[in-house]
Amino acid sequence: MAVQIQQALDIGKYILTQKIRGRQKFPLVLMLEPLFRCNLACKGCGKIQHPTEILKQNLSLQECFTAVEECGAPIVSIPGGEPLLHPQIDEIVKGLVERKKYVYLCTNAILLEKNLARFTPSPYLTFSIHLDGFQQEHDQSVDRQGVFEIAVRAIKAAKAQGFRVSTNTTIFAGADPQKTQEFFDFLETLNLNGMMISPGYSYQWAPDQEHFLKKEQTKALFREILTPWKKKQKNWNFNHNPLFLDFLMGEKDYDCTPWGMPCYSVLGWQKPCYLLNDGYYSSYQELLDKTDWKQYGAKSGNPKCADCMMHCGYETTAALDALKLENMGRAIGSVLG
Repeated sequence: MAVQIQQALDIGKYILTQKIRGRQKFPLVLMLEPLFRCNLACKGCGKIQHPTEILKQNLSLQECFTAVEECGAPIVSIPGGEPLLHPQIDEIVKGLVERKKYVYLCTNAILLEKNLARFTPSPYLTFSIHLDGFQQEHDQSVDRQGVFEIAVRAIKAAKAQGFRVSTNTTIFAGADPQKTQEFFDFLETLNLNGMMISPGYSYQWAPDQEHFLKKEQTKALFREILTPWKKKQKNWNFNHNPLFLDFLMGEKDYDCTPWGMPCYSVLGWQKPCYLLNDGYYSSYQELLDKTDWKQYGAKSGNPKCADCMMHCGYETTAALDALKLENMGRAIGSVLG
């Protein structure tokens, strides 16, 4: 697995500390969206569907740092929109690294190569590059020709300059398991610091609603794709807890941990999931105190959650499960390789 040993130790220590302090709900990852603007119109994303006055807004440096400190999560994922469009994104990243947060800057990589000089390589910074398949599949997914080649070139440039780079791949209904496996083989040739995968789950404002996966579809598809990895026939370098991948394959039955990955954006603290449009709170504490958490997750009966197997709800569940004595050996083994 691709998770750094120090990061795994820090996360394990953080979770144990929260448990010792008796905290029932605590964040593992803060999803910090400094803007919704993007230079692409991906079919599976609805962020740019926001009104123009919202798309023009940016979070300030102070708003970003206040949210990080208010939340306290050890990992900060910076999606968007396209975060490299934010005029102060380098200062945001620098401030988070100085706070020793593990930062994953999620980008389509169109602007990455020409902006690398604004950043400094660090074990706390990883560029997470969106790649949904080979050239034809990816360019179709983002609805623009040539983006795949730009992204691969940016990955190679970032690696050459000493940056940590991972990829982020969403797998939709109709994906060819064999071709997906071949794509993973290709990613291994790029000397990445890990690959992240996720099933395509219905985002309300996404233009393409036809290719999102139902739960049983997800299990069957990921079981077919990941079986060579499970049997150790492939050594794909996933940046995931292996228990989460077991869950995607239907070998684990987890419930959602909706408080594990809160989302903060120009609209405030989203309640409670970035895939839903249920509104916003003005503070993290208000999010914790006022959310009826029993209304979220597959077992809640909420129809919006019925088919979700997304990382934002289940990675934290897997992380908590990994700290159980019977699972700790495998979790440690995955980090040590």
